[in-house]
Amino acid sequence: MIPFEADRWKTVRESYDAWWAGNSPRPLAGAAVRREDAQRVPPPITQANCTDWTRSPRELVHAIEEYLSTFDYWGDAYPVYSMDCFGPGVVAAMLGAEVDNTTGRVWFLPGEQKELSELHFAFDPHNRWFLRLRDLYLTAAEHFRGKALLSMVDLGGVLDILSTFRPGELLLYDLIDEPEEVKRLTEEIEEAWRRIYWEFYEAQNAAEYGCTDWSTLYSRSPSYVLQCDFCYMIGEEMFGEFVLDTLRRDCVALTNTLYHLDGEGELRHLDRILSIPELKAVQWVPGAGKPECDAYPEVYRKITAAGKLAQVNSGSLAVFERTVAGSERPGVFHRQLLFAETERKEEILSSLRRLRVL
Repeated sequence: MIPFEADRWKTVRESYDAWWAGNSPRPLAGAAVRREDAQRVPPPITQANCTDWTRSPRELVHAIEEYLSTFDYWGDAYPVYSMDCFGPGVVAAMLGAEVDNTTGRVWFLPGEQKELSELHFAFDPHNRWFLRLRDLYLTAAEHFRGKALLSMVDLGGVLDILSTFRPGELLLYDLIDEPEEVKRLTEEIEEAWRRIYWEFYEAQNAAEYGCTDWSTLYSRSPSYVLQCDFCYMIGEEMFGEFVLDTLRRDCVALTNTLYHLDGEGELRHLDRILSIPELKAVQWVPGAGKPECDAYPEVYRKITAAGKLAQVNSGSLAVFERTVAGSERPGVFHRQLLFAETERKEEILSSLRRLRVL
């Protein structure tokens, strides 16, 4: 049985409501720490085994419950299983891409290489990946009834999904050589993306139980972490032409949106991203080999000065403490939920106390 009672859920919902509204008196942070008397049960679904469909959705949901039951939930943490285990940009699989996880990581491959004019994308309600994931959400919603959540899968950004089918430098050339074809395809992907989002949202019964995604931000309203990792490689003009309108439409369609700003190459687009009135928050990730988040106070100042919330998902709780300490508005910050082993319990609880979370 997952050690999380109804009154804890009430507190979590109220805390996240206040945060999304910009009214939280403190930063939000939480940790799931393995109980001392619990066995170290491995996560039942990972990128290494997500293609193993010999286990039924019911078996997987029971295994997820067993896994989540081995943790105590502190601060703003709550029982959630991250469905990013199906890989980044899984919409590509639902649009016909091949899935390869032989390395232990999920990669989406185009299969037959096609020219832009030969590519056509549409939501397929009979796609095996869509049906597998929808069945998992339906089964989990029926079993947990809001006592635990499965996050939304990592759907991917529209251009990121298209880059699966036009890998390497091909899509970069396409933006210059065939911009109208690119726009046609991004519109088709965007339409399919939205249909898949709402199908999964309904399958989770999220209107009643709330929802989350790989950012672990809980929301009682439709929410998602938006992204375009591909825009790391393009300039501001192309960002405005091929990316910005999709982001605007997403921010209007979904109540609580967060943008995943991944790497220093995306900082050139930050002003345009912050110009979207309906966007609520930005998650800054410096990138591999770069300094930790607390080394970028100017980025957080720009985000918060624009009236946006900020999520820190990189580094330890100590990094989060230093990041928050440098702000005049600590209540605008959220730290992605941490799953940790028993040995770190005292370190984590001490940090949460200093943050006034406990």
